[in-house]
Amino acid sequence: MSVFDNFLDWLGRLVAARLRRHDQDDWPYAPSDPVALQKVLQPGDVLLVSGADRVSKTIKYLTQSTWSHAALYVGEVEGKSAPSGEPHVLIEVNLGEGCISAPLSKYVRAHTRICRPVGLCHADQASLITYMTTRIGLEYDLRNIIDMARYFVPLPVPQRWRRRMIALGSGEPTRAICSTLIAQAFQSIRYPILPRVERVAIDRLSRSEILHIRHHSLFAPCDFDVSPYFRIVKPTIEAGFDHNKLIWGDEEAAPDDIERSRYACGESEG
Repeated sequence: MSVFDNFLDWLGRLVAARLRRHDQDDWPYAPSDPVALQKVLQPGDVLLVSGADRVSKTIKYLTQSTWSHAALYVGEVEGKSAPSGEPHVLIEVNLGEGCISAPLSKYVRAHTRICRPVGLCHADQASLITYMTTRIGLEYDLRNIIDMARYFVPLPVPQRWRRRMIALGSGEPTRAICSTLIAQAFQSIRYPILPRVERVAIDRLSRSEILHIRHHSLFAPCDFDVSPYFRIVKPTIEAGFDHNKLIWGDEEAAPDDIERSRYACGESEG
């Protein structure tokens, strides 16, 4: 590696560290219940995260979305665990790190959403997981300063350019955008995310729809949320939710009033 390449590598690590830095108190207000999240997740689920670093904030702005990061839940990754012994169950792509595995506790303080593909057979699910696990270790080229510079672009950015800015430099499998590799994984089993739809006339009375795969570099984390082909799973209500069992810090409501309200709901259901 030349002196110039070494300089670019050093500069890239400096830039990446700055982009990933955030305050611990910068996480969103509504974290997920980690116990409920653990119980509900299934291999093949896409876990969306509302991040708090500079990269996350820029992606949120460019996509006008809550979600800035995506990871794929694959179940326990063989030979990978946290120092505490917690198994790695997520595979993701991070700026400066490339494709890595991670424990679920990494996002214990984050606001998350589960997007679940529907109707995958066992073979498709296995292919999806294999596609991701075999790419652990792919590194992001930190010398590609131009690719990282998008996150320092002064705002605002015209709406028609925002998605293209996310795709900038994302043609390689080691790019920094997490959703790119996950989109490639689903495309490998021909599972749709947001395909381009072409409507073809069969006769005067009927139409047929032909799906075309979009380039993986054009996908953002929020696309799994808005896709009509992924089910949104909310852990807090999957196992049964009863609002009457919540304990509120409402000093104005007397305990007797609360009990009467719960009793009334129970009678109405009976």
